[in-house]
Amino acid sequence: AKYLAQIIVMGVQVVGRAFARALRQEFAASRAAADARGRTVHRSAAASNLSGLSLQEAQQILNVSKLSPEEVQKNYEHLFKVNDKSVGGSFYLQSKVVRAKERLDEEFRIQTEFRSRYPGWSAMARSRPTTTSASWVQAILLPQPPE
Repeated sequence: AKYLAQIIVMGVQVVGRAFARALRQEFAASRAAADARGRTVHRSAAASNLSGLSLQEAQQILNVSKLSPEEVQKNYEHLFKVNDKSVGGSFYLQSKVVRAKERLDEEFRIQTEFRSRYPGWSAMARSRPTTTSASWVQAILLPQPPE
């Protein structure tokens, strides 16, 4: 009985240390991700100020709900042709379409820069640890963003 109690105590200590280490790593990773998101949001807001359009306005103008470069390009080409002055379109609307495309291109550039700087962040964001041990192990094994 004495040996069994010692084995149980040692097992609890090992699990406790692993849990504490995982918790510290998760806290550090979430802090780094929050800092990085803050910088990205700041850049995105600056891009909105430069172009005069918010990200949401640009998406509405080009009729895209998800940021997909292919969909943006397809809708841009269509709207640019439809609003061409030679076919009775509006130069004003065509200019809005161009500005919206520029704003979304800037957003793609910001996101690409963010992903290249923090390559493991998106995988970690998709799999936030829960209380299950499998999730904690996954959180420990995923690459952590630099601090």
